[in-house]
Amino acid sequence: MTKATTQKATEQFEGLFVEPARAYGSLTLEYYEKLMAAQMEAARTYTDLGLAQARAWIDVRDADGLKKVVEGQQKAAQDLGERMKADAEKVNALGQDFLQKSQKLVEESLKSATAAAK
Repeated sequence: MTKATTQKATEQFEGLFVEPARAYGSLTLEYYEKLMAAQMEAARTYTDLGLAQARAWIDVRDADGLKKVVEGQQKAAQDLGERMKADAEKVNALGQDFLQKSQKLVEESLKSATAAAK
């Protein structure tokens, strides 16, 4: 096997296997970083909301205070529902983006493999 043949085989191996694996690994890491950030942000928001509601209950001193807390609970529940919906949409969008980019990587890898086989 000549040096040129070895070099060509190495280049083909890297082009067909190493580069696509590296690109997919990078894409996957980026996806999980974004997903974890979204989950951490959501957890923080839900925790803050829960703590704010708990504090509101502690401050109840009379019937008027109770009324305000109950109204606040209803508003908080509505806000929480909207936030959860938005968070679910965000995670879904991340998943769709990852899927599209993954499919594009596969298509590009197949095109490269087909071109190399010719």
